[in-house]
Amino acid sequence: MKTRIVTILFLALSTAIIAQLQSEEDHIKTTITKYLEGTSYNQPKTIKKAFYKEASLFLTHKEKKLWIVPIAEYASWFEKKEQGTFNGRVGKILSIDQENDIAMAKAEILAKGKDIRYIDIFLLKKIEGQWKIISKAATRIN
Repeated sequence: MKTRIVTILFLALSTAIIAQLQSEEDHIKTTITKYLEGTSYNQPKTIKKAFYKEASLFLTHKEKKLWIVPIAEYASWFEKKEQGTFNGRVGKILSIDQENDIAMAKAEILAKGKDIRYIDIFLLKKIEGQWKIISKAATRIN
């Protein structure tokens, strides 16, 4: 009888932990999706919602070893384009690795018609109950 009770308690606790982890992963996906959709449809406000306000992006530039761009500047690049209009960027999340209140995610972005592929690596932190991208590094593959 004791074994049965312990087994049931173990299964219930394991299910609760798995549900919590899945929930956190869903929240992380939502944050990354804000970034992907914001950059695909020229929505700077949506892009900014995904990031911590002081986040930096580490990007590829043909003339610089390391190009560091603050999120406000990066989001402003999408203000000049017609907002809400698809611009040819198609992104998908490749992986997520989460521990407690930090996470790392990887995404692929294809620029249709330009034969360009980007790989983005995100660092995320849960801040005041919300997942935010605190840093992003990207590389461009032609």
